[in-house]
Amino acid sequence: MATISEGTLLWEPTEERKKSSGMFRYMQWLGERRGLAFDDYHALWQWSVDQLEDFWETVWEYTQVQASVPYTKVLEKREMPGARWFTGARLNYAEHIFRNFRAEKPALFFRSEHHPLTTITWDELRKQTASVSNALKRLGVKPGDRVVAYMPNIPQTVIAFLACASIGAVWSSCSPDFGTPSVIDRFKQIEPKILFAVDGYRYNGKPHDRMSVVADLQAALPSLEKTVLVPYLDERTDAKLPHHAVLWDDLLQTDGELSFEQVPFDHPLWVLYSSGTTGLPKPIVQGQGGILIEQLKSFVIQNSITEDDRFFWFTTTGWMMWNFLVGTLLAGAAIILYDGSPAYPDIDVLWDLAEKSGMTYFGTSAGYIATCMKAGADPGKKYDLSKLKALGSTGSPLTPEGFAWVYEHVKQDLWLASASGGTDVCTAFVGGSPLLPVRAGEIQCRSLGVKVEAFDEQGQPLIDEVGELVVTEPMPSMPLYFWNDPDGRRYKESYFDMYPGVWRHGDWIKITSRGSCIIYGRSDSTINRHGVRMGTSEIYQAVESLDEVLDSLIVDLELLGRPSFLPLFVVLKPGVVLDEQLKAAIKDKIRKEVSPRHVPDEIYAVEQIPRTLNGKKMEVPIRRILLGHPLEKAVNPDSMSNPESLPFFIELAKSLNEIG
Repeated sequence: MATISEGTLLWEPTEERKKSSGMFRYMQWLGERRGLAFDDYHALWQWSVDQLEDFWETVWEYTQVQASVPYTKVLEKREMPGARWFTGARLNYAEHIFRNFRAEKPALFFRSEHHPLTTITWDELRKQTASVSNALKRLGVKPGDRVVAYMPNIPQTVIAFLACASIGAVWSSCSPDFGTPSVIDRFKQIEPKILFAVDGYRYNGKPHDRMSVVADLQAALPSLEKTVLVPYLDERTDAKLPHHAVLWDDLLQTDGELSFEQVPFDHPLWVLYSSGTTGLPKPIVQGQGGILIEQLKSFVIQNSITEDDRFFWFTTTGWMMWNFLVGTLLAGAAIILYDGSPAYPDIDVLWDLAEKSGMTYFGTSAGYIATCMKAGADPGKKYDLSKLKALGSTGSPLTPEGFAWVYEHVKQDLWLASASGGTDVCTAFVGGSPLLPVRAGEIQCRSLGVKVEAFDEQGQPLIDEVGELVVTEPMPSMPLYFWNDPDGRRYKESYFDMYPGVWRHGDWIKITSRGSCIIYGRSDSTINRHGVRMGTSEIYQAVESLDEVLDSLIVDLELLGRPSFLPLFVVLKPGVVLDEQLKAAIKDKIRKEVSPRHVPDEIYAVEQIPRTLNGKKMEVPIRRILLGHPLEKAVNPDSMSNPESLPFFIELAKSLNEIG
């Protein structure tokens, strides 16, 4: 595969594989029930976005959504924001998961750095969810109450979420590697009643005690009425409990059957967080029904997941891929959870997990594939991956070389489904189809029911050219609203400012004439590291709290075809020198208060941070300059308050692009 380049054909599904796919079965069903016939996937996609209401109605019927009260209309109006789907329907997300109940069949597999591979059956999952659900009710949790988790990717987190969903409570989670201020900034906005938390976790073989953070969260969240502690780092149940806390095992002693509160289609299911460049992280509210029908489409139809699958995605609870992973239970699949470093004790740990768990779908990131390439990993020769049918990649663009490595070193007969989506919709805008070939560097298609286009600056669609990724028709999983945004102003500013009535996501995309897609990285200033997006304001808050730092600017230079690079620029107090000790202090501050994923690769001292005439940091223009865009296309110096700050960045761009 020495001649691999963008567009090189790498794999094609056999006729047998096509006909056994959920996509093919859905198309057959459309022919039998609706008299619809399509020549290929792209014709099906075109119908799904042109006849939006008909498409989503067929998804409802085909996947047999159960509603205690039927809907009166599929879509009130085709408008964004404000689209209302399946009005009148009442249902429950968790109920649809447990309709796949098969008592002794595995529902969860779990492994961590200090726990061997274990299995939880559907019977155990239902019993524990029932206990936690009834215990929460006894603690006063009602529909609409917020329940938050400071927990890693472990079975208890899945169970706690399903218990909340069964009640109609609103779930939200942060990974315990998030810094305390970042967690408080998220949870405080939604005023939770219950906190689930671990005492600590292990990563790269090292213990990380989190009891002091739990105490900080309790102190910072006055709405909390009870904390549920999961002894995970130290499993002794005689561990000292924080104030107003109970142990996880105490909840499991609660008796009672599992019941499902019937809630409106647009009742909140969870709050996810996607950060902007200023202010607090955006608390994105997504609905029980919208997520349910989007995930049923994604798993049962788009990705052909069945009850025979064992589905894995390497993720933390702070990334939307955790919510996506849990959703595969809707298709009856068993999900595989892993907590720990993907490179400890070595880079083969996840491939070993794939063999031992009988994994059929391996979900990862482009960054992990690049790490395996650099480490010289050869999992296809070292491990029995005979049950592995598909590999998913997201989080950042996968290069043609990354595609080639998968087919050379993992498995030749493998469906490689690269995808790109967002926390904001908790799904993929563009992704895979089991009916289409796989070409190097390309995402196979636009997802069914998602009218993705590439727009130029005037709002005109482009083909075979790079433009802004936009969605021009509503989706069921789009945010209902942002928490504490009563007039919707922040919501509208986040997605609809550039093109009124059209969702602008903040990615560069090219849609090819054959219907495939290529993502080129962020078109805005959000920092995307290892799939976790973080607003720059959180990083500035941490960095500029140091006495030595007066001002700062950070940009993400992640772009298809070049190494990921995250530089931070700081203005220091007079007389302060940016030595190795100060660099270490800045990185440590970001690691502890924001996230270890967002520690910069390099720190530069500058005299000034470029700003607009009204004082805003010029993140996007500087990012464009550093990526090699011509100065006249990247920034207008007349719009700046300090154009004299630009020469440093122009010179740095030359050296970076020589290296890149």
